[in-house]
Amino acid sequence: MTLTFTLDPQIDPELHEALLDLWTDASNAGGAVGFVPPVVRDDVRPQLIKQLGIIADGQMRLLVGRDEDGLAAVAFLGLNRHALMGHWIWLYTVMVHPDRQGRGYGRRLMAASADCARAMEGVEAIRLSCRGGMGLEHFYAACGYKEVGRVPGGIRVAPGDDRDDITMLLPLH
Repeated sequence: MTLTFTLDPQIDPELHEALLDLWTDASNAGGAVGFVPPVVRDDVRPQLIKQLGIIADGQMRLLVGRDEDGLAAVAFLGLNRHALMGHWIWLYTVMVHPDRQGRGYGRRLMAASADCARAMEGVEAIRLSCRGGMGLEHFYAACGYKEVGRVPGGIRVAPGDDRDDITMLLPLH
């Protein structure tokens, strides 16, 4: 299947709804994308609107991957606002639709994200954080990221279910 990436697509009502569906579906499939299942679209909508506002303010960029069935993969690239840290960006809310997992889309999304970051003037690295206990750090390591920090119990999924907050870095040179 062909997967085509677009950086900074026009966010029209159709894409807005597709993003909302993807985020809801990824969350309900157990994806570590900011929510704990079960969720409905109205649970996800405020966070999507917040991130789209950050995009509109020029502090974040959206990368979407589409295949013949529509929106398949998404990542948000957050520009660093700190004056001493503008040489790296954050990668947020990395998602592949659950129905399309197992096709290599995740690795292709990570590679496309790195390509986009390399094209940004002055950007030398990408940082991301991921939830421990799910093996995500192994996926990101396979994509070239190195674990550079860990906060034990830094993410509370539910009372009595704390997970490590793992920070990973991908140097771009």
